[in-house]
Amino acid sequence: MGFTIGTSRSIRDIRTGARRRGRSSDCTAVAEYTGLWGWAVVPGARAAGGVCSCGRTDCPAPGAHPLDFAPEVPAGATLDEVTEAWARFPGAAVMLPAGRAFDVLEVAETVGRRALVRLERMGLPLGPVAVSPEGRAQFFVAPGAAAELPMLLYRMGWDDPRLDLRALGRGDHITAPPSDRGGLGPVRWLRTPELDTATRPPTARLLLGTLAYVAHRSRI
Repeated sequence: MGFTIGTSRSIRDIRTGARRRGRSSDCTAVAEYTGLWGWAVVPGARAAGGVCSCGRTDCPAPGAHPLDFAPEVPAGATLDEVTEAWARFPGAAVMLPAGRAFDVLEVAETVGRRALVRLERMGLPLGPVAVSPEGRAQFFVAPGAAAELPMLLYRMGWDDPRLDLRALGRGDHITAPPSDRGGLGPVRWLRTPELDTATRPPTARLLLGTLAYVAHRSRI
């Protein structure tokens, strides 16, 4: 079954095909990520009772990292291809590699919710925003943000080491909805991917001033 990235018909085709063929919800989510938004996906570890499914007794991040032995599902993979790949790793978490189609600006969830309201009122372009069960809000921005963040914060006057704001880029992975992270609960969308922004997320500098300001104010 093939589909084209970025069309509303594609969304219907994926979900209808999933219902008709008995696909799991994880396969449907992965197919949307690969086929609609053009994101690669990596099967990730799960945790139960603090024990990670990777098998390491000394795992430093139980249920919050990719499975080293699981191959990546590439961007553009179809529902059939996703189903075949995911069948090898049933129950795996859905993880997205940062630094390719997007980077991530991460702040505390309370800061992210307040900043999101401000940004929407300002009418700024926004990409997807996820929230993790650890209480972190993750704003998807254009690739390169992680490398540029220190200089951008310096130029904006926000180069405060106490500022709870960081960027995730190449080499980092995030857990994607609807997967559980670390045995703490599911990751959720605060702002779901949309056709016009998921494939072209905004540059970090458009959001950074507001995120830094709200993060700073939250400490006062």
